[in-house]
Amino acid sequence: MMLSEVTPVPEAALPLAQFKAHLRLGTGFGEDSLQDEVLFGFLRAALAAIEARTSKALITRDFELEIRHWRDRSRMVLPIAPVQAVSEVMIRDAAGSDTVLDTADYRLEPDSQRPCLCPAGRLLPAIPTGGLARISLQAGMAAEWGGLPADLAQAVMLLAAHYYEYRADTGLHGGCMPFGVTSLIERYRALRLSLGGLA
Repeated sequence: MMLSEVTPVPEAALPLAQFKAHLRLGTGFGEDSLQDEVLFGFLRAALAAIEARTSKALITRDFELEIRHWRDRSRMVLPIAPVQAVSEVMIRDAAGSDTVLDTADYRLEPDSQRPCLCPAGRLLPAIPTGGLARISLQAGMAAEWGGLPADLAQAVMLLAAHYYEYRADTGLHGGCMPFGVTSLIERYRALRLSLGGLA
């Protein structure tokens, strides 16, 4: 399974002015925009890290999901939420021939944690050996920054500031995330069921 971002988050959707205010960077100087590209980079990195931890797309954009076999042909759980729409489902055979499914053959079952692609009938069509299925979808919580829940927006801001403050520190362990950030995003993380209970 491979999920790819088709359209990146546009710069206009990122809160550059608010981030500068959060960092207490000076304004009114001739070089106000000197660090803009660096700051955009930290905002994008923080957004990506929080999306990875929560399996949620924060800003709405297009994605493609490629899979080699269905885990369950009666319903395919999509690896990102919330999914706003499924625009296309395509099946490719081993010879490279593509078949686009009729939109009447499937439906999106929306869910804030585990959205699903479901067949209109009993089962999704089989994926040929050596072939794949490609699902084109749109996912995200808000089209622009102001539409995000306040706690998630604050978590991105705090994490981007953390990256900015410690940008020269190579001693931090991989996956390091400040406690304030993890506490803000905790309720958005998907619960995984295992034999021992919740994980």
